[in-house]
Amino acid sequence: MTAPLHEPTTETAPSATEEVAAVQGKSVQGRSLGRIAWDRLKRDRLALAGGAVVLVLIVIALLAPLIAHLAGQSPDEYHEDLIDPLFSTPLGSLGGVSGEHWFGVEPVSGRDLFARIVYGAQVSLLVGFLSALVAVVFGTVLGVLAGYFGGWLDALISRVMDMLLAFPQLLFIIALVSVMPNRMFGLSGTGVRLVVMILVIGFFGWPYVGRVVRGQTLSLREREYVEAARSLGAGQTYILFKELLPNIVAPIIVYTTMMIPTNILTEAALSFLGVGVKPPTASWGQMLSSAVNFYDSDPMYMLIPGLAIFITVLSFNLLGDGVRDALDPKGSR
Repeated sequence: MTAPLHEPTTETAPSATEEVAAVQGKSVQGRSLGRIAWDRLKRDRLALAGGAVVLVLIVIALLAPLIAHLAGQSPDEYHEDLIDPLFSTPLGSLGGVSGEHWFGVEPVSGRDLFARIVYGAQVSLLVGFLSALVAVVFGTVLGVLAGYFGGWLDALISRVMDMLLAFPQLLFIIALVSVMPNRMFGLSGTGVRLVVMILVIGFFGWPYVGRVVRGQTLSLREREYVEAARSLGAGQTYILFKELLPNIVAPIIVYTTMMIPTNILTEAALSFLGVGVKPPTASWGQMLSSAVNFYDSDPMYMLIPGLAIFITVLSFNLLGDGVRDALDPKGSR
């Protein structure tokens, strides 16, 4: 027999080590902390539902004039023909609910409830977000300074936080808003009260953020990467803003999401007590205050703004719980 001109080529089978390496190379992928947190958050359906409602509320607040216009209603337009002249309550069932007035109308004035609920979202979310922003800025800056430098500065800031935490916030806001002039900061009426509420609620809220940030800073300032930055000649400013702050963003975000619903409830309480925004500006707390006189004859007037506050606060709390669990490195979700 004659040998073939070309020997058949044989492929060598990959070794077990090569197979494992190939499988690991395909399945194991590096993920950032943000990606890990997002993957955890996506598995929390309650948090996603809360976040979706929050986004809808933000869109409603931003587009309140357009939404009210599309509904064909104005928050300040009176409809006295829809009010019973004897009892001052809306004509018809369920507080005057109809195809034209989706949530009914107010007693006495006949103003459209849907339009006033939509405009009331502007006030609640504006106070909730901006006062939380003021608290986070003050609390983060002072908390980092107290935790990093320590000594007399830490003692001073800590005593100020203790004093503010013991102060009766609601009573102080009531007293302050009551004596505020009608014109201030180039604003008048409701604008003045909104600015005062935002500043005062934020000012009394920063100690809560400050305590959390201070505790985190005390824990992080002795870590190896901070010592390495010092040994390489990094300045205090670099260490504060490049080494410490990025590592305390997670608790700040969590606490912010928890603070916003509390601020919304505070604004509603102030408006309910009559020291919030001035009429005719729509406010959920103000509507609840007016509904007290009609809860037996027109329960819808109390139910609708109460549900608006309840859904808003619940959505923010669900989102805050989900964000907290997603950012927790020890969490199992």
